[in-house]
Amino acid sequence: MTDATKPTPTTEADIALIQRILPHRYPFLLVDKVRDIVVNESCVGIKCVTMNEPQFTGHFPGMPVFPGVMIIEAMAQTSGILVGMSMDLVDKNANVFFMGVDGVKFRRKVVPGDVLELHVKALRGGGRVWKFEGRAMVGSELACEAQFTAMFDVPKA
Repeated sequence: MTDATKPTPTTEADIALIQRILPHRYPFLLVDKVRDIVVNESCVGIKCVTMNEPQFTGHFPGMPVFPGVMIIEAMAQTSGILVGMSMDLVDKNANVFFMGVDGVKFRRKVVPGDVLELHVKALRGGGRVWKFEGRAMVGSELACEAQFTAMFDVPKA
């Protein structure tokens, strides 16, 4: 196969592809799109924060703030898409489990109307256990940063 006939690698995942990789569904699917996918390396997830999300009824009434743990979860889900694309886990019913979260720092509130860009980078991976660093950005402002480890479990056929 020549370079001209090789298929172009997928560098984006829309919501349909995301749902073929992750088991999460509403209201806990926290990634709307993933772009700039470089398999085994990095990608950027997009989360559009809207007022009609259920967590804002209680977090906090009169002052809606997107929960920090959900920012971390959104970074982890973005990482799940990276691993899914890197290890060909589309339609494989893989499960993803947190193993650890380290060095979390929150730098700004995330509120309805913000668009979170979830920049994740694989630090170690290739097998069942992967380690990542993530940065959640709103525009040019850092909202959250963390390192996290996850295990990917693919059911045997």
